Amino acid sequence: MLMSFRWFGSKNDAISLRYIRQIPGMQNIVGALFHIPVGEVWPVEEIMALKNEIESAGLLFKTVESVNVHEDIKLGLPSRDRYIDNYCTTLRNLSKAGVTVVCYNFMPVFDWMRTVLDWKLQDESAVLFYDENVIRNIKPEELIREIENGSGGFILPGWEKERLATIRDLFDLYKDVDEEKLFANLQYFLKAIIPVAQECGIKMAIHPDDPPWPVFGLPRITTSKANLERIVKLVDNPYNGLTLCSGSLGANSDNNIPEIVRHFGKMGRIHFAHIRNIKIDSPGLFWEIAHKDDRGSLDLFEIVKAYYDTGFDGPVRPDHGRMIWDEKGRPGYGLYDRALGVTYIHGLWDAISRLHNRG
Repeated sequence: MLMSFRWFGSKNDAISLRYIRQIPGMQNIVGALFHIPVGEVWPVEEIMALKNEIESAGLLFKTVESVNVHEDIKLGLPSRDRYIDNYCTTLRNLSKAGVTVVCYNFMPVFDWMRTVLDWKLQDESAVLFYDENVIRNIKPEELIREIENGSGGFILPGWEKERLATIRDLFDLYKDVDEEKLFANLQYFLKAIIPVAQECGIKMAIHPDDPPWPVFGLPRITTSKANLERIVKLVDNPYNGLTLCSGSLGANSDNNIPEIVRHFGKMGRIHFAHIRNIKIDSPGLFWEIAHKDDRGSLDLFEIVKAYYDTGFDGPVRPDHGRMIWDEKGRPGYGLYDRALGVTYIHGLWDAISRLHNRG
């Protein structure tokens, strides 16, 4: 596996590349150009500048998260072709920098959803928290304000102010878009980009919906093993694959994560692994916890073993972490707990490897 760490750039991240490099076994940075408006082309010059900055710190730049998909593509509007053309140009530009995996999502309006960004656990660490009852009793505009107030002044991926400023208009546009239309719009997108991705040697890895069920009445389709199977068959090409996020899919206890990893791992369709733990209190109520936590709802040993047994060698990142030891930073993306997560994942992988070699 290629151990990786998401980084938001020197202008937007409180964590330096120098600190990230000091995490044992760290190899690869998952980066992006966050200042480019969604739907516009990522310029080669800026991609190469990011690559050079990362490589100058002694790290690789092989993975991008995310080249966000413009809302007009998800909606299937006539303007989508222009944005798809731009997307293809960005893929070609990324290939010039040696990027081999691009993570993206196809979630309407919200790239991810939580109701509290700094929920305090008993040990006084702060975590991302979700309560479906809040969603049912709050207007989207009110929740957006609360999330912005809890962001600590950091830019949150998927919550761009310029896009969410037109939230009511977006909801109106989605009134006639159900799951089947969203599947059709995804297929249209994939038919256009996958040949380009193959030409460029870039594996496309769709991220599961987070959480994996409808939010504010908006359709969600990347939610289950059956739907993931349908997605990879929309364009049956090895470059059309998955970002397998244990925490996102795992928020629905019906999703058996080790079994899903084995199924798609054997197919060679998992291109990026996000490994984290969560605690499900009841359906629709969950929070994020430490990777090693006996109270967690996910079995990280079995998840990592499934990756090992299927020969996964792609990028892995610890995904979200708690805010611990009085660290101040982007909610869910502190240095310390994610570094602990990296070490825990490496420990599991090493132990499984030794047990395997002993036969």
